[in-house]
Amino acid sequence: MSMRREHLRIARQAGISLVELVMFIVIVSVGLAGILSVMNVTTKHSADPLIRKQALAIAESLLEEVELQAFTWCLPTDPNAATATSVGGCTPGMSEDALPAGARVSNAGPREGQNVSDYRNFAMGNPIRDVNGNPINELAGYGASVAISQVALNGVPAADSLKIDVTVTGPSDTSITLTGYRLRYAPNALP
Repeated sequence: MSMRREHLRIARQAGISLVELVMFIVIVSVGLAGILSVMNVTTKHSADPLIRKQALAIAESLLEEVELQAFTWCLPTDPNAATATSVGGCTPGMSEDALPAGARVSNAGPREGQNVSDYRNFAMGNPIRDVNGNPINELAGYGASVAISQVALNGVPAADSLKIDVTVTGPSDTSITLTGYRLRYAPNALP
């Protein structure tokens, strides 16, 4: 009889109990739910890298457009703008020492900037337009703005150095800001 009891005891322990099975299912389910939630968050934040790349391309293009403008001593409309080597060389009242309050270029047609400061407080709404004023319909939903301020840099006076911030916003709360600097090292020449 003792042999039979030993055999029954061994036979009962050969499988898993219902409690063990339920515990296994619960543990695996919790682990799987955690993994899926991490994947969901990761996918949500990197779902469309194209949006970020397009915003970055817009910002780089606009920053380059602004930085390629001349940084003259005089207003672009001053006949002495191309030759003046100081504020004294400008027609009286036509110096560019103070930045303009608003942009002298617009998004309505071709952007014909003649000076870096022409882009101060420039905003480009929906749609983004190329330099000739043509809408780029593929970039609907994006907007761009330019902020320009005078800053002193490593001994260069604030009147001779500009900080250019280009901010692009896009779908999915995308926002990119690129910063560049333009110094008056050769004010009458293009970079």
